[in-house]
Amino acid sequence: MNTYGVLLVDDEEEVIQVIMRKINWEGLGFSVIGYANNGMKALEMVEEFQPDVVMTDIKMPYMDGMELSNRIKTEFPATKILIFTGFDEFEYAKEAVHLEVEEYILKPVNSIELTNVLTQLKIKLDQEISEKRNVETLQKCYLESLPLLQANFYSTLVEGRIQEMEIPKYLADYQISFPGPFFCCLVIHTSSSQVPKDMNPLLLSTSVYNQATERLGEKWQAKCFSYLGNTILIAQLKSENQVSELTDECDRFCRYAHRIIGAVVTVGIGQVCGDILELSRSYSGARKAVSYRVIYGASRAINIKEIAPQEMSRSDTASDTELSNLFKTIRLNPAEDIVQAVRKYLDQISFPSKSLQQHHIDIMELVSALYRFTANNDIATEDFSGDMRKLYSSLLDLGPDALQKWLIDISLSFREKLISARSRSTKTFVSRAMEYVRSNYSDEALSLDNICEVLGVSNSYFSTIFKKETGSSFIGYLTDYRMDRASRLLIETNEKSYIIARNVGYTDPNYFSYVFKRRFGVSPSKYRTEHTESEK
Repeated sequence: MNTYGVLLVDDEEEVIQVIMRKINWEGLGFSVIGYANNGMKALEMVEEFQPDVVMTDIKMPYMDGMELSNRIKTEFPATKILIFTGFDEFEYAKEAVHLEVEEYILKPVNSIELTNVLTQLKIKLDQEISEKRNVETLQKCYLESLPLLQANFYSTLVEGRIQEMEIPKYLADYQISFPGPFFCCLVIHTSSSQVPKDMNPLLLSTSVYNQATERLGEKWQAKCFSYLGNTILIAQLKSENQVSELTDECDRFCRYAHRIIGAVVTVGIGQVCGDILELSRSYSGARKAVSYRVIYGASRAINIKEIAPQEMSRSDTASDTELSNLFKTIRLNPAEDIVQAVRKYLDQISFPSKSLQQHHIDIMELVSALYRFTANNDIATEDFSGDMRKLYSSLLDLGPDALQKWLIDISLSFREKLISARSRSTKTFVSRAMEYVRSNYSDEALSLDNICEVLGVSNSYFSTIFKKETGSSFIGYLTDYRMDRASRLLIETNEKSYIIARNVGYTDPNYFSYVFKRRFGVSPSKYRTEHTESEK
């Protein structure tokens, strides 16, 4: 039996305790994941835990239940909302039909009425999940996927096998519209090794395709098709800057797919382009981004621009497949895999019938490819800082074993330098964010969206890196910094609390006092009294 998470929201804790005691939550198929005493705290918990149901009062401090419901419906549309309210608020609540609230329950809460409401809501939630998991529905969706001609056109387009002069005819014949003006390719990879019990991997991929079309397709005017075992979306953007918003939405989709249908999904996001003929480059970037899940983890969106900006604009792919595989292994795999990749590459180019001239050409191509790799990835190494002709000549004198040892050593050194560069990049990235907080903490508009816009990255990527480096969320760090500044101002100045609140970025002095007390355990006025008296 499916169990659904419930978040209770009311500024009267005794009301919440009564509700928790009166209802047989487990017997009804629900579990209370927590409770909040104001709308702002509730919104934080919704974002963190993504409950299936939110039960909220209307009148609360800092953010009332109607505003909370509106925010939840906008940002988490799958979440069901129950509103319990006093008699004098009932008609006001009923008027808010546009919020699509499941039910309005009059206080004091009647356990029989609430049990009936939850019973019906459980049936509705079960039906929704059943529709998503129903095998017959999935088979039908698979058979009725996008028309073959359109899918063939899209796949040919991302492969870069369509000439510019052919585009107008294809678009007209297949009734395809590409208004743009910017485009971005998404590769949605569904793990075939992590599949829910009794679910066919092919049908699971079809379910992901169906959900991606529904949740991402319409907003981004995306062209959706299956290709090489993945779901591919060609998203259309109004501006290049929209790619950060797209990344965040894809990240939410990955978590949604895992929670609802049990699929482990990674979304790779390629670079933005201004011409559909450039989509092959965007598709290549998106595929590369998906491969980075071994570093950044699955069940998330990975934007190639955020993780490998140097690799985007230039190609480091050699003509030889094994050499290309070696470079990929250097970026992503452990040292032992690099040794194997070197040996495999050298085996590929070292065959008995090869002429001396061909050997010289192979070494020349190797040196050129390695040089491009160092340039594209900003790798400084002594081997490639001098005369390339001398390096080329010295490699020609090496025997097979010596050449293998040299290539293994240089490949391993590249790996170490890339790891070091990634570490420096993320630390610099976090340092810039912390410096921005120190300079702008008094700005009431400072938020996660704001800092990501300044840094030019998506919320999901920034949040992951910031928490990994600091052990705290960005909002938690910002709040702590503001509270530390406020505590100093309370001790070192005679300014009133509401002025100090404004100076550290809070327009609502009541909310400032609430956050301050949550941090220090006492109100601002009592904090000042305790610390100024202790200094006398």
